[in-house]
Amino acid sequence: MGGIEHRYFTAEDGLKLHALVAGPRNAALPAICLPGISRTAEDFRELLEAFAGDAKHPRRAIALDSRGRGLSERDKNPANYSVPMEIKDLLRVLDEERIERAIFIGTSRGGILTMVLAAIRPQIIAGAVLNDIGPVLDMEGLLRIKGYVGKLPIPQNWGEAVTILKGVIGNQFPAFTDKYWLSYARRSWNETKKGFEPCCDPAISNALADIDPSKPPPPLWLQFDALAQAAPVLILRGENSDLLSRETVAEMKKRGRNISSVEIAGQGHAPALEGAETITPILNFVAERK
Repeated sequence: MGGIEHRYFTAEDGLKLHALVAGPRNAALPAICLPGISRTAEDFRELLEAFAGDAKHPRRAIALDSRGRGLSERDKNPANYSVPMEIKDLLRVLDEERIERAIFIGTSRGGILTMVLAAIRPQIIAGAVLNDIGPVLDMEGLLRIKGYVGKLPIPQNWGEAVTILKGVIGNQFPAFTDKYWLSYARRSWNETKKGFEPCCDPAISNALADIDPSKPPPPLWLQFDALAQAAPVLILRGENSDLLSRETVAEMKKRGRNISSVEIAGQGHAPALEGAETITPILNFVAERK
């Protein structure tokens, strides 16, 4: 099987993009994993290992660092941290990998990219997992995310890093253990000789600058309907999510016959893709896609 490998791609504008890749190329339908707005491909490491290591149906899986995140190059123009540009980058990677059909797993921003992709290239989507994201985004969650993305203080040690994270998302994740908080911190900052550095460009906060309680973002029902018509959809919702409401999930499930949902206890926005609570429903869903 081999382990997880690093792959690099070149975006249309020349910017370097990074991805984690695992599993055999010519196996089952590949899985494409897309992280949240300030998260990285590392959030999918356990899932990639599960896909690639499946004894009966090993699957190639690719987790992409969007521009400015993880090991992808940071953009000198913060305006490029946008959904249209990130869709271009995604299409570039898919074309370079010669992927004509795949299963998409999108956390938060990654789920938005998946819905938008369904509206422009529905034939490429064989199935989709939307991790705590839908066509309607609750303002409470948007404002909370706007309040910390790109604005977290720089910790002096890992204990302080955990304290910072608990301060901004602790009430969303009462189920997190100390071990997981440390794991989450290590996927949020890099420790270098110069000190701690965020894993994502702080300028990504510009993408949230226009969030205004008096002007809710337009819903993405047309994009979700395109996704629901293209392929089966699994919705993961964190029990404590303040971004994706139960009402929105219920409405999503009315829009197609092949839409299912799982609520993850003790977690909020967005459920961690580690452990049986989230990994098993995804593996079961994906196993049915041929």
